Amino acid sequence: MGEDKKRRVLIVEDEKNLARFVELELQHEGYETEIAKDGRVGLERAQAEEWDLVLLDLMLPEINGIEVCRRLRPTSDVPIIIMTARDSVIDRVSGFDHGADDYIVKPFAIEELLARIRALLRRIDIEEEQQHHKQTKITFRDLSVEKENRIVRRGDEIIDLTKREYELLVMLMENVNVVLPRTELLNKVWGYTTEVETNVVDVYIRYLRNKIDVDGQPGYIQTVRGTGYVMRTPE
Repeated sequence: MGEDKKRRVLIVEDEKNLARFVELELQHEGYETEIAKDGRVGLERAQAEEWDLVLLDLMLPEINGIEVCRRLRPTSDVPIIIMTARDSVIDRVSGFDHGADDYIVKPFAIEELLARIRALLRRIDIEEEQQHHKQTKITFRDLSVEKENRIVRRGDEIIDLTKREYELLVMLMENVNVVLPRTELLNKVWGYTTEVETNVVDVYIRYLRNKIDVDGQPGYIQTVRGTGYVMRTPE
């Protein structure tokens, strides 16, 4: 994206004062902004125009934030940061499962929100720039990933994964025999730089194992106690 083109951010938030505060801070940083006061309007505006980022509250009138994510994701890959007072692992996992890219808990420091926005947009830019340089197919044992169309197979069987499960699997398969700490997985897959939410990684590893492992056969992903996870080639 050219440096002269402003980033466009849609703020979907029903708390008027908070929405306006975030909007003013973003405008001060050079972003173009628009506020949607409920989930229905937010979904309509997100679908109607091109946005660089959506800031999305969970507890919205009309349509809640999770449902907005669920309806938006089939037709849009716009980055989404959830802003909410709900801080349980279940809420975080649900947000990620339905397509959110990041999750910040209210009340938050505006500096942290701005830093997360910069980090997420920077990561998206890097991914887009490097996309054509990436290996298009990776394999491990009888697992294969076709990266151009995001198809995962075990033998001839196609395995349906969520966005986060897919990204976690690719990270592990691109680093066979390398132990990846939970903090590194959290940083590379979710974009977090803190250790606060590392249990989210464990939850998603469990989801991934349930989908790719076969009863009676060795699992693909090994746990390294106290550190993280690894895919190791058979000796």
